[in-house]
Amino acid sequence: MIDAPIALYRSPTVGNSALSITGFGRQRIGMRIKDRRLPAHAVVLVEKGRGTLHTERAGTREVVGPALFWLLAGTAHSYGPLQGESWEERWALFTGSFVAEFVRQKLIVEAAPLVPLHNPRDVQHLFGALQSEFAAGDPLNLASSAATLHRIAVETARQAKSPHDKRASTTIERVIEALEQRAFLQIDMNALADEFALSPATLRRHFVATVGMSPKAFQLRLRIDQAKQLLATTTLTIEAISAAVGIDDAFYFSRLFQDRERCSPSEFRRRHRRL
Repeated sequence: MIDAPIALYRSPTVGNSALSITGFGRQRIGMRIKDRRLPAHAVVLVEKGRGTLHTERAGTREVVGPALFWLLAGTAHSYGPLQGESWEERWALFTGSFVAEFVRQKLIVEAAPLVPLHNPRDVQHLFGALQSEFAAGDPLNLASSAATLHRIAVETARQAKSPHDKRASTTIERVIEALEQRAFLQIDMNALADEFALSPATLRRHFVATVGMSPKAFQLRLRIDQAKQLLATTTLTIEAISAAVGIDDAFYFSRLFQDRERCSPSEFRRRHRRL
């Protein structure tokens, strides 16, 4: 189930005509958008659901989540879930002269705007980062949101071109589920590999190819993401949050947090507190 719908809008960043995020949203939709043209460029991440996308250059394409599609400004388009169904989506609007470079580098292909995602978690994580940066609204975070959009373009272009080993992907999906369920526990990676009838080296190789990081790095990301949620929504101490995400040493936790988020846990709480 998707969280409560949101829609945020801002004027283009002053002095940054290269690339600016101007809107971000998250919602479940149950109706089709028909014959629309946007004044800004857009990227839409369909996380769950199925339907179609139609543009003049690409024709009609089936959309099966997880999938992502790009819409250049002024492009006539129609899209949405199948009749009687719904889908969950996140979207971002953006402007700037650098978009032409996205097209030149084939990070965005107008004739093939739809990208099925065989590794949706990285793209979902990037959309989550973009949302946080855009919502913060200060110049540094707005600049960071533009950089995150660039990373989304690169990652989806990579997934569009990379071969997809369905059997290996299915195994790694099971490993991912196991790591998500045990994220805050101590995990012996050799034992985890044996659990899925893989050698540690094979597990790591397939995991990196699918997820873009090692199993240990993925577990750390889950821990830090949970810590961010607790920092923003609770009054728990840093020590308690560190313990809650499976890191016994609060000083070590703070150093890991600083390395990943470029700010201390206390500073993150000051910026994002929702109480």
